[in-house]
Amino acid sequence: MAHNQDGNQKQVHYVGDSRVRVNSKEMLPPDYSQFPGKTEQFFPDFLLKEWMVAAVFLVGFMTLVMAENPPLGDIADPTNTGFLPVPDWYFLFLYQLLKYKWAAGPFTVVGIIVVPGLLFGGLMLAPFLDTSKERRPIKRPVTTGIAILSLLGVIGLTWAAEAEHVIQVQSSSGTPAKDKKIVAEHDKGYELYKKNACIKCHGDKLQGVQGPPLLGVGDRIKGEDEKLTRKDIEKVIDEGRGAMPAGMFQGSEADKQVLLDWLMKQKQK
Repeated sequence: MAHNQDGNQKQVHYVGDSRVRVNSKEMLPPDYSQFPGKTEQFFPDFLLKEWMVAAVFLVGFMTLVMAENPPLGDIADPTNTGFLPVPDWYFLFLYQLLKYKWAAGPFTVVGIIVVPGLLFGGLMLAPFLDTSKERRPIKRPVTTGIAILSLLGVIGLTWAAEAEHVIQVQSSSGTPAKDKKIVAEHDKGYELYKKNACIKCHGDKLQGVQGPPLLGVGDRIKGEDEKLTRKDIEKVIDEGRGAMPAGMFQGSEADKQVLLDWLMKQKQK
């Protein structure tokens, strides 16, 4: 009730907002019991299933671990020149990439920064570069094509690195190459070749492992019509060449001449 200036009483009416429904109910999420057979409680039903799957996977994984011995190598030996280091499998594609001329040497920055930067940078920027609402891969040919090409590239480089490493291991362990033949295998020059660790880089059959092949060394380095002379080969032994450092031969001058004699006997192309 309210009073006016004359002292008379007047009734005051309060009008509510017409936009608010009087009979509106509180919005509550539906209970899982309203959908029998289609839902379940998180605890313990759903969580118990997850634990059971995890337990089965763990038991299977541990069984495989205990059934197969880990492929451990020899004890670390800094004097072992025959050890062939190789990165883990998920880095093999980058390892192989750095072997190509356009990504190695003076272009190493291409192999270690530019190419990986484009790959991983593209993954990070993919949500911003491709804003299409279409979810089917066939409707997104550019993005799908780039992803497929990248995947094939990584798989191909990984396979090439692993295949080359297997060949190197076989060569360094003395496994003979099928199509390689050397002359005077029982010559003293071959003994000097092995004692000076040449065999670790150039192979037991001169087929090349970490270093270039030495069969047909004259043809290989200077071309088919021009062979290396004995003086050229001696210069390589003394001063090194490419990745081969100088002073690798550990022997007398007479021993070096015996080794040169043996190398000059080898079959040319």
